[in-house]
Amino acid sequence: TLNGEGLQHQDGHSHLQAAMIPNCVSYDPTFAYELAVIIQDGMRRMYVNQENVFYYVTVMNENYAHPAMPKGVEDGIIKGMYLFRGQESGVRNQEKPRIQLLGSGTILREAIAAAELLEKDFGVASDIWSVTSFNELRRNGLDCERWNMLHPEAKPRVSHVEKCLAKRTGPVIAVTDYMKSYADQIRGFMPQHCKVLGTDGFGRSDTRKKLRQFFEVDRFYITIAALKALADEGTISNNVVSKAIRLYNINPDKPNPTTV
Repeated sequence: TLNGEGLQHQDGHSHLQAAMIPNCVSYDPTFAYELAVIIQDGMRRMYVNQENVFYYVTVMNENYAHPAMPKGVEDGIIKGMYLFRGQESGVRNQEKPRIQLLGSGTILREAIAAAELLEKDFGVASDIWSVTSFNELRRNGLDCERWNMLHPEAKPRVSHVEKCLAKRTGPVIAVTDYMKSYADQIRGFMPQHCKVLGTDGFGRSDTRKKLRQFFEVDRFYITIAALKALADEGTISNNVVSKAIRLYNINPDKPNPTTV
């Protein structure tokens, strides 16, 4: 959990490696209540049900406040994704542009901060999703695809990702502490356009703040990615994105972190 060498926490790929092992159930939780639900589920499956699975869970030593668990999110935590903060399903506010922010692990806190910037500086509303496991979401999506292929006349099964996002408006920004390919695994199950941020490259920074800035995964880059996604779909103009780049003192000509 140290920082400053290698990727975000000297590991940008372990969850991708975990995805290669069929009976490895992997999670990257943000909050204590998520971890508690995951550990309880692991105990049930491994010790009570005697299933042939094992759990890989990543946690960080970053110091931050942990909120109380929202009501009824246990099932979403285990499946890999739940609404942490935002409009209830079916509720619409047509006055504001809206974005879907997906975050995993400690970077979820940067997504929460980005939602505040989007609202305060640009009047953009956000739904914030805590993704506890992109791997489990991918497995569920692939399982649905397989079942639908082999049962062409039955009612199609719908992935958990699509169930969460189907009635939502606005593009998706997915951000993790890991390589972009980790979150990219669920792009095919999303009904919206998706932009993924991650930690591809080699980090050479002395603090987490600088490291996240280097990898372009902090709150300011999340905000810019969200605004550009809205501009690409024609909801706002590109000059709003340029305004954000100037406002947050971003150097648009800095080297690509994957190439330096």
